[in-house]
Amino acid sequence: MKRALIPSAIRAFAHRRMALSALRENSSLSGRLARYNAHMAIVRTLEAQRGVQ
Repeated sequence: MKRALIPSAIRAFAHRRMALSALRENSSLSGRLARYNAHMAIVRTLEAQRGVQ
């Protein structure tokens, strides 16, 4: 049985990947952490809206 692709789940996955790549960028630690936290805040919001796991 195939699972339906939920747009919020796709967006949450994409933001989670962007958060992880922000940690690996070649910039200051504070800048990387700020981008990571911004993307993870979006992920938490999307997951709370739809109950995505």
